[in-house]
Parts: sequence; structure tokens; C-alpha cells
Amino acid sequence: MNGVELFLLGRTLMKIGEEAMPTEGIGPQTTSVRTVLVVVTDLREHPETSVGEIAARTGLPQSAVSGAVARLKEAGSIVTETDPRDRRRVLIRHAPEVSARLAHVRASSIEGAIASAAGTDDPEQVAEIVAMLQALARRLSPGDTPAHR
Repeated sequence: MNGVELFLLGRTLMKIGEEAMPTEGIGPQTTSVRTVLVVVTDLREHPETSVGEIAARTGLPQSAVSGAVARLKEAGSIVTETDPRDRRRVLIRHAPEVSARLAHVRASSIEGAIASAAGTDDPEQVAEIVAMLQALARRLSPGDTPAHR
């Protein structure tokens, strides 16, 4: 495998992940799942930050970051507050409690999306792929806790 093949595999896995995430009950969204995930990832690495800082680090337009922050705040995944040192600035951080939406996403199954992507309904093949992904995640995912995987 070379770098291009690895990159393309990563893109495929991102698409499978998007397909596996439950969307029922959240209504139509103007902010893509991918944009929201980029913001969540950045927020994990920078636990207290602002929209402008996220936009600068990720290269996303500030309007896209604002939309993602609004979506995450509505879902209860993050909280915002005015920066006490600079009242013009809003600080963003993960919510202290796991929101119902986040718990639902974490509990969702990937098997259907994996089966669809692999073009198989064979539960053994799907389980084998899931096991390989779990092994890969244990070796390569950042963070020390399952919440970061």
C-alpha cells in the first residue's frame, strides 16, 4: 500500500462512518456531518477554543465552523460561554455530560454501513471487517480512552 492508497482508504472509511451515523430525529441540516466531525476533532485537541481559532486551524470557513458549533450546541454536545478576559470572544468546550444525541451516535452500529460498502450480507464477513477496524483503531487512534476512539 502506498500513501495515495492509504489516503483513498481513509476517505472511504470516512464515507462509511458518515453513512453509519444515525440521522433520524435531527431534521435537515445545512452543516455537513464531515464539517461537524472536523470541529469535534479540533475541539478534542484544543478543549477550550473559539470559532475563529477552529477556523484558522482547520481551514474551514468561519461560517461553516459557526454552523457546526450551533448544531453541536443544539445537540447538547458542547457548551459555550463568554470569555471572561475578552467579553467579545465566545469560548467553546465539550459539555460536561454526554448528551442523549452523542450517546445515541456512540451506541449505533456500523455493521449495516460496512455490509453495504463491502457488498455483502454475510454476517461473518462483516464481523471480520469490523474486527479488523477495531484492531486498527486500537493501534492508531489518538487518546487513551474509548471516548476518543
